[in-house]
Amino acid sequence: MTERIQEFLRARRREGRDNGPCLVVDLDVVRDNYRDFSRALPDTRVYYAVKANPAPEVLSLLASLGSSFDTASVAEIELALAAGASPERISFGNTIKKERDVARAYQLGVRLFAVDSEAEVEKIARVAPRSKVFCRILCDGSGAEWPLSRKFGCAPEMAPRVLELAQANGLIAYGLSFHVGSQQPNPRMWDKALESCANIFRELAERGVYLQMVNLGGGFPTRYLKSVPKVRIYGNAIFRALSKHFGNRLPETIIEPGRGMVGNAGIIEAEVVLISKKSDDDPLRWVFLDIGKFNGLAETTDEMIRYPIRTPVDGAAVGPCVIAGPSCDSVDILYEKTPYELPVSLEIGAKVLIEGTGAYTTTYSSIAFNGFPPLEAYVI
Repeated sequence: MTERIQEFLRARRREGRDNGPCLVVDLDVVRDNYRDFSRALPDTRVYYAVKANPAPEVLSLLASLGSSFDTASVAEIELALAAGASPERISFGNTIKKERDVARAYQLGVRLFAVDSEAEVEKIARVAPRSKVFCRILCDGSGAEWPLSRKFGCAPEMAPRVLELAQANGLIAYGLSFHVGSQQPNPRMWDKALESCANIFRELAERGVYLQMVNLGGGFPTRYLKSVPKVRIYGNAIFRALSKHFGNRLPETIIEPGRGMVGNAGIIEAEVVLISKKSDDDPLRWVFLDIGKFNGLAETTDEMIRYPIRTPVDGAAVGPCVIAGPSCDSVDILYEKTPYELPVSLEIGAKVLIEGTGAYTTTYSSIAFNGFPPLEAYVI
């Protein structure tokens, strides 16, 4: 929580605009995070993952600082271009793309595409000739709070065939990528994936295909309830792994921070709608907020992301609570398996602050489920 956000919320209340939950993002924090990434891996290009928070103000700031952009759709490509990024600073990093979207990206000037299958290579070869492609490989993402295995990437032993096909079809077999899982608390998880990449580099070089780049992915965490290592710790661990597996012939590298870039820059202010019990002898209170899974907190699914929640009466005696959202849907329960300890004196109508919500909230918010409007957002 920054003083700028606190003052913004105070002004919002004074002006009577606090009639629903809202997200406030502090650009000063985003700026500091970008500089931390740049210092931690000074020879690595930053490709901000637009999907984490595509607010135009965030993208414009990062573009002005020199960031490149990892995009998942044509719409995100257009947002990055509108923010001031040139096409050579944009990667179409989704491995699942319609051929017409590849063609549109190519028309917009994008020349860097992710693949993880031969069929995807063939699409790109048809409509985006002479583009660079990098192949995403599966890797171990154990320990991550939001795993990203299975759906994206191919087995490492399949990658050489995919990239050989790319080169045979007139594309530039540019490199490899992987993702160790979002909110990855272990800086050593990049080591094994880089070992696989180095092996693929050597295998393809023996066949006359010379790769240049390794996309180290995202995974860099933000702080929620648990402390996480500083970005420089990740940078040191990654550099050691690169040197260990590639020796003195280090490849070009890029990173795709999303959560780690904007997560701690945002705070959601919400309101307690109801506090109740399910029976007279129930030890748990149910605390219902005016925001839930369908209003931006989708990452509470299976309680994978556990956001810090601050109340006006912190420091008072606490008791266990189930926390739920406002919608008429039984899955709209945020935390039940592991109840939250909230003050016993918390009252209906109180404002609570949900910290670490700068990433993956506004874009997960539904348009009008149960008639609730999308999550209101402000960038300051």
